[in-house]
Amino acid sequence: MPNQFTGNYNGGVTVYYIQPIGSNERVTAFPKGFRMIVGDPMSRARRTSGTNDIDARAITFRCFGANFQSDPAYPHPGTGSRDTVALPSGQCWNGRDIDPPDHNSHMAYPTGNIGRDGLFFHVGSCPSSHPRRMPLLFLEIVWDTRQFNSQWPTDGSQPFVLSNGDPTGYGQHADYVFGWQDDSLQRAMDQCTDIGGQPESCRALTRNSDAEMNQCTLPTVVNERVEGVYLNELPGCNPIQAGPQPATMVRDCRAISTTGVGGPVVTNPPVVTNPPVVQPPPPVTNPGAPLQTRYGQCGGQGWTGPTQCQPPYSCQVSNQWYSQCI
Repeated sequence: MPNQFTGNYNGGVTVYYIQPIGSNERVTAFPKGFRMIVGDPMSRARRTSGTNDIDARAITFRCFGANFQSDPAYPHPGTGSRDTVALPSGQCWNGRDIDPPDHNSHMAYPTGNIGRDGLFFHVGSCPSSHPRRMPLLFLEIVWDTRQFNSQWPTDGSQPFVLSNGDPTGYGQHADYVFGWQDDSLQRAMDQCTDIGGQPESCRALTRNSDAEMNQCTLPTVVNERVEGVYLNELPGCNPIQAGPQPATMVRDCRAISTTGVGGPVVTNPPVVTNPPVVQPPPPVTNPGAPLQTRYGQCGGQGWTGPTQCQPPYSCQVSNQWYSQCI
């Protein structure tokens, strides 16, 4: 299944930076150090979605039918699936914060009703609390599930699960860390207004070939076996939790957390001994510090933000780098 105009027709991810439709308002690029998140990884149930519920429409799944057209029947098994994420809270920034503790309150969606064409073509004004217009960041993720058609359960149940232990899809979420070099994104927003979506139309940016892009890889960060063999459980203390109640984090997680040295992950047969576990130090309590909100970070190696949670939530350790208010 293609992501049109980019790469081979074999699935993958396409990232769109979208100008506001029908508006001459100047779009401000994300500043250095900017971060944000959309979605709730703990969610396992559908929320009521009305015409004005923009947040509920930010994450969608679409099932492909014949000729890769939408199939509203969601057949079992299907041709494939497209997952889309509009990050987050749309296109409006408060102009001050680049990464608040909850990672999303500095952003908001434009006002107004959502039409039948969805958030992609939504026209609206930024609220006074978030007056700065930013690009609408839109992620399109294509999963080619056809290779698993012969392995579909005989009862027709949905067999796929997200890496955070979510078999429902409602816990899909996305994190964004701005990493564009210098003013390159601002130049693109100012000069590249072609609606065709073809990268070669944006002459303000240097365009790399697919081969050049595929040479850009990251070394292994955590030494854990994640491919080439059958996994008895998801990596990183992520048990499958089907809901409909919100998922909960595993206390005293004993997943591998030692930093790797780079290179491919070795997929030898599993050993019987348990790997060493690095337990994170407990958060330092500061009575005068602000309280973290639900799902916000509250601890971890290098964390300097709030370490206490608003009632009735408590700070739960996920790994040595991250604790969260649950």
